[in-house]
Parts: sequence; structure tokens; C-alpha cells
Amino acid sequence: MIAERDIDATLDAYRGRGREALLPALWDAQRAYGYISPENVHRISHVLRVPEADIYGVIGFYTLFHDAPTGRRVIRVCTDPTCALVGADEVLHGLCERLSLSGAGSTADGEYTVEHSPCLGMCDYAPAALVSQRGEDDIALPSVTVDDLLGAWNGDYFRPAGDDESVLLDPSLSTAPQTLAQYGEYQALRRAIFDLSPEAVIAEVEASGLIGRGGAAFPTGLKWKFTRGAAGELKYVVCNADESEPGAFKDRVLMEHRPHLLLEGIALAAYAVGTGKAIIFVRGEYPKATAILASAIQEAEAAGLLGQGIMGSEFSLDIEIRRGAGAYICGEETALFEAIEGKRGFPRMKPPYPTTFGLFGMPTAVNNVETLCAIPGIVGQGADWFRSFGTAESAGAKLISVSGHVGRPGVYEIQPGITLRAFLADACQGVTGELKAVLMGGAAGTFLLPDEIDVPLSFEDLRAAGGSFGSGAIMVFNQTTDLRDVLRRLGLFFQHESCGKCFPCQLGTQRQVEILERLEAPRAGDRQRLLDVGMTMTEASICGLGHTAAMAVMSALEKFPELFEAEA
Repeated sequence: MIAERDIDATLDAYRGRGREALLPALWDAQRAYGYISPENVHRISHVLRVPEADIYGVIGFYTLFHDAPTGRRVIRVCTDPTCALVGADEVLHGLCERLSLSGAGSTADGEYTVEHSPCLGMCDYAPAALVSQRGEDDIALPSVTVDDLLGAWNGDYFRPAGDDESVLLDPSLSTAPQTLAQYGEYQALRRAIFDLSPEAVIAEVEASGLIGRGGAAFPTGLKWKFTRGAAGELKYVVCNADESEPGAFKDRVLMEHRPHLLLEGIALAAYAVGTGKAIIFVRGEYPKATAILASAIQEAEAAGLLGQGIMGSEFSLDIEIRRGAGAYICGEETALFEAIEGKRGFPRMKPPYPTTFGLFGMPTAVNNVETLCAIPGIVGQGADWFRSFGTAESAGAKLISVSGHVGRPGVYEIQPGITLRAFLADACQGVTGELKAVLMGGAAGTFLLPDEIDVPLSFEDLRAAGGSFGSGAIMVFNQTTDLRDVLRRLGLFFQHESCGKCFPCQLGTQRQVEILERLEAPRAGDRQRLLDVGMTMTEASICGLGHTAAMAVMSALEKFPELFEAEA
């Protein structure tokens, strides 16, 4: 906890550091005062030698930062599609009514500020909220009601995940994260350090067929090989834990359940590419995961499994956690680098690619949480073991985030190849009500109709069916769902999250929302307008956000044409 009287000493601790310490310093100031005042902007500018204008630019870019006074408590209620299905709007409006607020974004008596929030990555506990209280750490609240948000807060939630055949999940974890004693002393890392060269580790990962689990599906071993072979004495490993797409929450579960699995995977990546520096960039809306990871790092360092001279070897590794501040765009790897460097999260033009010019201009291997969690098994048990799961093109176990109208939402571990129909019926305890559609791949995914869900869950089969596996997010909608409302909320999400660097995305997401908001009475030509806007964003945007911001809408244009037809 940081009290107001301690802020000068806290900021002084950053003296001698540069702009890369800007986000941590801003978080410290906001935690102490509830917002970042002009006085604190001046202090931070003086300590870090960053122009005040640049600091204001950064504050304005990130949703979780405030540059004006707020209530002592800030309550952010998620109203994205899954939370909306279970009454999030009613919770938000009921909260404003009880506090006599005019609406979201208002403050009552200096005590409460209530805000709408994009997806909080807690779709399995919908509706969810994120609460900030001055001087204290943020807390994520599951399955909230108005009374919950105005009463005593209890953010504890922990649902067992996995079964006896799970590789990444551990069903024995029923009440708390896995401790080091439960996990073990990083045996895969020990094998790598004492029995394998870095090149041999990379070769094993290449042979496993592991592809990125964040959505891009790039071969992990190839990425590491490029990074290791790039010129430059200093290299970085970055863990992308900025999972922010509506419907995606598998990385949160991994961090909250098995932090040491992730840390060992990061250490193996660092050993392979040849670096002693790694950074985990965790989205700002994941305070519980951030705290669990920080504790696990301390636990591993005390046991000699991280830090200097790991296991008595010459390999050393420092892992630092950086907290994001509310920007979906920072899930794009180069925008993430910009955030770590203390800038607005604008994506960079590529090439050059991160493997040669990444964080601070140095060769960088960036992988998401699930990808890194697969590494200890590959190094410890071999590529053939990993390939024994899944299909030839979708090797290894895969995590799926399921939300919406199913009997049991949550994170599930599958062997790619099982059909979507069988998965929903067995693992998820079926669809509640009559199925209307499945949005496969998250907010930037594609719709599947009830007669299309016999498709096998693999990258190649979904691609052949014109769908997308993406990060593995599945959102299920029954016949009671208003798909116009779902599309409008998805459009608002991408409009809010567009960074504004390129016009096709900045203007395209605005035009898309304008049309989606009148779908109750569409105009003649709206269907073609949406298609034109979507194709322009897909073809002309700088980064993946713009490339995929219209994907669900364009899929709906094909699967549900009646939604876009104007009356004669």
C-alpha cells in the first residue's frame, strides 16, 4: 500500500531510471491519490527526465489511468457480450441509480466513481467488475450484484480446472495457486542447463511443432532460432500476458493456477535465446494474476531457481513484471514493446521484426502465456511426447476459453481434433437452450451455425471451414440472444481499443459502429457499407487489430443476412 505521504519517497526510488519506468511510476501515483495530478506529473517528469507533454499523452492513451479526481473507490463494470448476457447492464444501471449518479463515468460525493469497462477477462464469472480503492491494490470481483459492489468486497475466486489427463492444467488445485513445493524444482530447466545446449533446446521445440497459442500460430522454435542468431549482445524474452480480447481468459487461469509452470517456461526461453533478462507484461485488469506471479518469482529466487547463478550454474535470469494500463492494442507485440518503454502503445511497422529489432531495439523473443507454459513439458519429456497429443498440424494440448450459454463456462484443455459439438456436449455440459450460433476465435473470430459445429477443433480444420481458432476463445449464444446487440458491443469494443495510429482502423471502427447502432432499422445499402468498411480495415490497417476488427461482422453478414436487410 502507498499512502499519500509516501509518494515522494516512492517516486524518488525511480531516480536514475529513464522513460521505461514511466508506467510503474504512474501506477504508484494513481494508487496513492486515485488519479495522476499535475503536481505528480511534474514530479515524475523531473525524476525520469520525460517531458510533461509526453506523460500526459501516455496517461490519455491508457484507459485505467485518470488525470482528474475520482471517487475514493472506482468501480468498473464489464458490459461486453458475455457479461451482457447475464445482466451486466442492469448491474451498472442499478449501481448508478443507488448512488444517484447520472450514468457511467460519474462520481458520487467523492466516494464512488462508476465506469463501464471493456472485457475484464473473467467471462467464466460474468458479470465481473474491477474495483480500485485509493491506497490499495485493485481487486477483480466475480459474478457481481449491486449489493456486492456497495458492500464488503470479496474478490476470492478459484475454480478447479483440468482433469486427470491434463498437461497444462492441474485438477488437484482446488483452493489456491500451485506452490513451488507442489510444482517441483524446475526439472526441465535443470535438464536444459546441465544436459542440453541452447541450440538443442531450440531444436527440441522446433521438432515438437509448437505454434504460438496467442492467435498468430507462428512456429515457436523458429522464432527462438531467429532471436538467438540475431546480432546483438543484449537480447530479451517477453511474455505477452496482455490477454484482452472479449471471450479470452485462458492465460489468466494459467497464471492464477500454475505460476511456476509459466516461470519455468520463461526461463527455458531465456536460456535458449541467450539472455538473462525477461519481462512479463500483464494486463492491468489482472491484479490477482500479477500478485500471484510476483509471489512465485520471490519463491523461485529464494530456492535458487531464478536470479543469479541458477542451480549453481553460470546461467542467471532476472524476471520483471510490468503492469499494463488498459489497452487491447498492447496485445500486439510491438505495441507491447512501446508500452514497456514508457510510450503510448502504438504498433510499429514491420519489418524489422522483433527477432532482430524488438524491445529497446534489441532482438526479442515474445511469446504468450500458454505457449511458454507448453515448453517445460517439451524440454522435459521430448518433442515426440508433445506430438502424441493433437493432430499433425495442431500438435500438443490446447486450452479453450468457453463462455456464454453453456452449462459450465470455463477453461478446458483439449487434444486438437475433437469436434466442437462433442466438446460442448461433454466438457461444457451442453448448451443452455437452443443453440443459435458459436463465435469461434473470440471477438475477432467467425460465427458457426448449429449445423456447422461438427468441425474438428484444430487450426487446419477450422481454417478449411472458413473459421478461425484464434486464441481458442469460444462464445456460445442461444436463441434468446439478440445478435444485433452482440455485434454492436463488439463494434464498440474495437472502436474504443483502436489506437488511432492509422486512418483505416481509426475511422473504420467508427463508421462500423455507426452502422451497427442502427441495425434495428437498417438503411438500404448498409450491408454493402459494412462490407466495404470491413474490407478496407482488413486490407489497409497497420496491425492485427484493424485487420480483424470487422471479422465477426463480416462473418455475420454471410451467416445472418437478415440482420442487415432494410425494410422495403
